[in-house]
Amino acid sequence: MVPLRESDSERSELYSQLLFGEKVEIIETRERWLFIRSQSDNYRGWVDRKMVDILTSTQEEYLDKLSKNIIQSPIQQVLKTSSLESVFLPGGSIVHIDKTGDFVIGEDTFHLKSPEINPPQELSGQRILFLAKQYLNSPYLWGGKSIFGIDCSGLVQVVYSMCGIQLERDASEQVESGQVIDFLSESMAGDLAFFENPEGRIIHVGILLNSHQIIHASGWVKIENIDSQGIISSQTGEYTHTLRIVKRLL
Repeated sequence: MVPLRESDSERSELYSQLLFGEKVEIIETRERWLFIRSQSDNYRGWVDRKMVDILTSTQEEYLDKLSKNIIQSPIQQVLKTSSLESVFLPGGSIVHIDKTGDFVIGEDTFHLKSPEINPPQELSGQRILFLAKQYLNSPYLWGGKSIFGIDCSGLVQVVYSMCGIQLERDASEQVESGQVIDFLSESMAGDLAFFENPEGRIIHVGILLNSHQIIHASGWVKIENIDSQGIISSQTGEYTHTLRIVKRLL
């Protein structure tokens, strides 16, 4: 994972993370840093240039000819064939696999061990929930997108990307996608619930299991009860997030 930061400093705020295989556009170059735009969700920020492989046009054309696969498990072990070192890729990473089952990034070739990539079954709400539940108890991390630390919109973005649906990075942007569901009682597995602050701004999102339960990242990834007013804390019984709208993407 590559930290995407607000400014060109390791002390700068973490905006988001780039997962393995994500393509970016380089906008500005400094000695140690690159200002980039993610081609997946248009997020912009600074990355340490040594953590990004710059491909030649020939290498990029080769990748584009291969099948694009998305890691389906929270962690996937791969082997770097030149050294047999293990590399661990986070869920949602993109790999372009050739006929041998290997994939190449820059000058390095990798081999997938017991790969869990694109799902064979039809996309459904239950598939969304299966993927989301893999992240249960992962700690909350602002800007995070992995099992080692993830935020609310990062959880939603990664899980949906595993199913081939690319969403924006922030909850305030994700809310623009999908069909409005008028009543919580009409919600289905995989629907997204969005929550607002007192000023009416969307600040939180989670994935509905049904009309009364939600999986979301707040402190850690967990399942809690929800009603038409909002999320009810499993620890205190108090409301923690105010429901604004429910959207359906499937």
